Amino acid sequence: MIIHLKKNTSAEIAQKVAEEVKALHYKKEDFYVLITGSGLKEVPSSIEVHVDQAWPMKNDLQLASRSYMDKKREVKIGDVTIGGDTNNVILIGGPCSVESEGQITSATELMTSLQLSTLRGGCYKPRTSPYSFQGMGLDGLKLLDKMRTNHGVNVITEVRDATQIEEVIEYSDVIQVGAKAMYDQGILRACAKTQKPVLIKRGFGSTLQEFAQAAEFVLSGGNENVILCERGIRTFETGTRFTLDLCGVAWLKEYTNLPIVLDPSHAMGYAYGIADLSKACLAMGVDGLLIEVHPNPKEAKSDAAQQLNYDEFGKLVGELSHLAKALNYNLV
Repeated sequence: MIIHLKKNTSAEIAQKVAEEVKALHYKKEDFYVLITGSGLKEVPSSIEVHVDQAWPMKNDLQLASRSYMDKKREVKIGDVTIGGDTNNVILIGGPCSVESEGQITSATELMTSLQLSTLRGGCYKPRTSPYSFQGMGLDGLKLLDKMRTNHGVNVITEVRDATQIEEVIEYSDVIQVGAKAMYDQGILRACAKTQKPVLIKRGFGSTLQEFAQAAEFVLSGGNENVILCERGIRTFETGTRFTLDLCGVAWLKEYTNLPIVLDPSHAMGYAYGIADLSKACLAMGVDGLLIEVHPNPKEAKSDAAQQLNYDEFGKLVGELSHLAKALNYNLV
């Protein structure tokens, strides 16, 4: 159950009420929001005097549910807003990994030349093999911060585990929780304590309910700036890296109130399919795309096969711009 206490309820009373119904709580503007387990179906008479509104919920998809908030939430990334009634589709581009200052500067200049606002680049890489490139770490974060300062781009980068979360919060505009970290409560609870946008990628073996409930960890801590990212799930198919679950995206649009970004690069795993998948994603009316682009993909230190080169990316942006215009979307 979600409970809104009456406006200007004191912190002391909010704490007592929360303890009585065993609820998490946070302050929103001038009132408190309480979230109990889904087992509570009625407001106890002992706290009715303090309650303004209440929503009994069928399961633990609560704050992210359309049953609670039917309108899609707005999330602001720098000067760009997605979700709500904006019709904005954010195109996030950049390399899988930050590899050098020259490489990330080149990628940043590409993004700004195409009038795109947001740069991606991994610094802490959760690799499957311990022998693969693990990322530049803090040095990479500082390079992203330099790109942000010198070129005015927004920066999104991934946190690998809870030991780097404070560094990623400091140097990024959007915190990316990767598919392998979706269940990491240390990361999720740390993200709940900031107001920076958090993009959560779906684990490749996770159900839609589990995916949405990962967002609840961040929302229930008071950070309402959460974005969901579908990046493909593992199926029996071996011809592609993963399977992009557009059926799942339709479910998320129907039952959650969060902006949705799609990552065709990780889903496909090969550059040749990225353009077609990107167009299909845009046609679904999502709020953003996350696409990997590298100055020389063959020399990339991670995910070389799925990164577009600059010519391919520029051509795709042009095609997506025409499609966005036809669909009455704004590519930002």
